[in-house]
Amino acid sequence: MRQKTSTEIFTYWEQLRGNADAPLRNLIQPSAVRHILPQLFILESVPNEAPRFRLAGTAICSFMGRELRGESFAALWAGSQPDDPVRIAAGVMSHVVPALINATGYSISGRNIAFEMVLMPVRSAGDVCDRLLGCLTPVAHLSWLGSERLEFLALDRSSLLSERPARRVEVPLYPEPADLISRHDGAGLGELMRRKLNPKADGRDHEKVDSSRYRFNRLL
Repeated sequence: MRQKTSTEIFTYWEQLRGNADAPLRNLIQPSAVRHILPQLFILESVPNEAPRFRLAGTAICSFMGRELRGESFAALWAGSQPDDPVRIAAGVMSHVVPALINATGYSISGRNIAFEMVLMPVRSAGDVCDRLLGCLTPVAHLSWLGSERLEFLALDRSSLLSERPARRVEVPLYPEPADLISRHDGAGLGELMRRKLNPKADGRDHEKVDSSRYRFNRLL
């Protein structure tokens, strides 16, 4: 990992899990990582489908030019290669081992930028590992990024991030790429993150910000 955001969230994840292979989801506190929330996301496993976004930070939604909540993880990737990233994400949950992905994002005008993505398993309870905590960080700050949306990401390479022994747990199976369906399920998570990072932006007081944090935790 070379990006500060990647290092920070991975260090936080390591601290939460302790001697376990993955932390419980209720241990994750948005307030502890509020300065990097725009670049974080949560994936959830879905029976007989690809993992999908349970929430996505405002920066990530801005990169892709749309709200990602409820959308298939496969929808981010180039049409000729959605299989590898989906299988990597599913493998992180099934084997409970974090992974690093290096990818390139391409805009419709042909511009491109490199990204670093970290995928970390999160347990609901016991041996149930059905969530992924992730981050997506550009390796450079380019003026066009955010104003010109990315059409897709292309996977360059990937690697595991843990030397601890991996173990397999029970998770839903995922379909072949041809069966994957993109999902678009409303909005609201981006706005929630936006309010948390700038609670005065819409005139809301601190009491309501705390309420949003509670909703955020419920969504994990």
